[in-house]
Amino acid sequence: MGCAFLTCAFSANAQKKDSVNVLKEVSVKGYRTMNGIGHLLDLKDGVIYAGKKTEVIIVDSLDANKAINNTRQILGRIPGLNIVESESSGFTANGIATRGLDPNQSIEMNTRQNGYNISADVYGYNEAYFIPAMEAVKRIELVRGASSLQFGAQFGGMVNYITEDVPRNIPFQFVTSQTGGSFGLYNSFLSMGGNHKKLSYYAFLQKRNMDGYRANSQQSQLSGFGKIAYLPSNKLTISLEYSFLRNTIQMPGGLSDSLFDANPKASIRARNWLKSPWNIISNTISYKQNENTTYSFISTYLFSNRSLVWRNEDGGASVLDTINPATNQYIPREVESEDMHSLCTEGRMAVNYRIGKYKSTFSSGFRACHAWFKRLEDGEGTTGSDFNLSITGDWGTDLDFTTTNIAPFIENIFRLNDKLTITPGIRYEYLRSTVDGYITDSIKVYSNQGKDRSFVLSGIGIEFKPKGNVSIYGNISQSYRPIDYSQLSPFGVDAKIYPNMKDQYGFNSDLGCRGTLKNYFNFDASLFYLAYNNRIGDIIKTDSSTGNTYAYRTNIANSVHQGIETYAEFNILKYLNEHSKKGLSIFNAYSYIDARYTTGDFKGNRVAEAAKEIERAGIIYNDTRFSATFQVNYVGDAYGDASNVKVSTNPIAGYIPAYTVLDLSSTYRINNYSIKAGINNLMDKAYFTRRTDEYPGPGIIPAIGRSLYIGLTARF
Repeated sequence: MGCAFLTCAFSANAQKKDSVNVLKEVSVKGYRTMNGIGHLLDLKDGVIYAGKKTEVIIVDSLDANKAINNTRQILGRIPGLNIVESESSGFTANGIATRGLDPNQSIEMNTRQNGYNISADVYGYNEAYFIPAMEAVKRIELVRGASSLQFGAQFGGMVNYITEDVPRNIPFQFVTSQTGGSFGLYNSFLSMGGNHKKLSYYAFLQKRNMDGYRANSQQSQLSGFGKIAYLPSNKLTISLEYSFLRNTIQMPGGLSDSLFDANPKASIRARNWLKSPWNIISNTISYKQNENTTYSFISTYLFSNRSLVWRNEDGGASVLDTINPATNQYIPREVESEDMHSLCTEGRMAVNYRIGKYKSTFSSGFRACHAWFKRLEDGEGTTGSDFNLSITGDWGTDLDFTTTNIAPFIENIFRLNDKLTITPGIRYEYLRSTVDGYITDSIKVYSNQGKDRSFVLSGIGIEFKPKGNVSIYGNISQSYRPIDYSQLSPFGVDAKIYPNMKDQYGFNSDLGCRGTLKNYFNFDASLFYLAYNNRIGDIIKTDSSTGNTYAYRTNIANSVHQGIETYAEFNILKYLNEHSKKGLSIFNAYSYIDARYTTGDFKGNRVAEAAKEIERAGIIYNDTRFSATFQVNYVGDAYGDASNVKVSTNPIAGYIPAYTVLDLSSTYRINNYSIKAGINNLMDKAYFTRRTDEYPGPGIIPAIGRSLYIGLTARF
């Protein structure tokens, strides 16, 4: 089986005695992959991917714990993917990153659903608090840094979660999935969809409750999605989508090294709570003028919030939250609230044309976005333990941010012959940011201060297909990351921020070879080089007048990330018999990442949170009814900050040890039913993936120990 997009058409004549029945032509389009992973077409939905490093994960083909969006099982075969596993400590959407970049809340990624952005603000506050329920996701598309030309300037690339399609030629279909598991997990998923004449619809609801791996980590979550599409003609499609999330999460806080070593399930915070209601409305218009010309427009409005009440980070992870004997009460908690609004429209056009006898493709488009963001912090909350956002007095921080972004782009596939393509592109970005309000701690007042900047991103990709399904690809594209809201806001009582920080810029490049051999071998191996200049980070400084240390946020250095990314999968039974209805595959996704600071006080040190080696390998068995996957996950060691110290009193600094985690997942199908079961972290490994100086910490955020799950799915 190949990893390319397959189009097949056939017609047939059937003759019986003297009559002839002519069957209608049938066109079938879909991804062919080996056990779930492939790569994107040169051109898809008006977007150019030629010459870029891409991956596609077919989610339904995976044995994975989708009820809790287990990221390492679902996305684990993406080489070099670093995952922050924070679902046990107050954040249900695990963060991801590639090539040694910052994985926290996927802040280095352009995170999308069905082609539109679902983070709060693509440049001002690019944090992903929401991803769709994996039980409703059909496939996941990921493009590395070269995606900056088509999607925007993020260093880490683009990840796009594609929800299930409306069932074709079915007036009504209903799916229910019920899953239970360790630590009080109960997940209920319901979906329905169908079509009638020119109208089609799809919707799902997911309700999940967990007591949590650690004490004080209960979660309640309701998420949903609805889509309705109208096809007035075979050329025009109009659709409307709505996504929402409602959750209440208790945050158990972070741990010091000694507390983690003594008991990784411990929690010394019982009064920390968060909610992050998320709402996204999207309207898509697609028009296919003819076989060579397509247009699409997507308009999205996001209106969301993040609010938390907590015993804040003052004093670090080991300071107990106890009752004051003098007052017989806890100290008042801190309350924070953020309101997020974003309105964005993206348009695309793709035109096929001929130069000589070969067809080339021109793609152009634009993005126009405006976002406004309200941040309220340092409100004095109650002395209670329940989820209560009321405050006494005024907010210590009251800031209003806006971001305006306008970005046109063009890109062109030049097909020089039937084997070689060259794809240059250019993108212009205009960005305006404003801030208005005050910060009491530093006695700072902003009076509608604004900053304008514009920049050009350019790049080029080359792809050569010497034979069959094998291609050699290379690309280089510029990247950019402006200063965002979180980097401008205070992060602790004694912390300071350099007032003249600069935006970050650099480039990504790839050189690789990928392909398939018949239906039993799939591979992708590449070299990469990423330059990241003016990197913003936190360093520890000493106040000369008091001798006290404090965290200082500034442009700390330039960095270079370079290494290799490889994926290989070999189906033993298909190799022995290509017509076998059974499969036995082994796969290996490996990356070596050398990410280091190249300037400044930390020159030669490893970039914070960048593991040198990440390897995920496994064995997959499948037949017509049963499938199972055993996966080994190894992530190398890393450091919490640029100093690379192994031990520190600062909660963000310190060593992040390497770890190996084993997972076993299985699925049994019979008719319209399937049973899924598995064990995550089979050996009950105690490990952590993150140190943090604030939310949801401070300190070490432990990952989940051994857990079991079992679920039943029915389709009617």
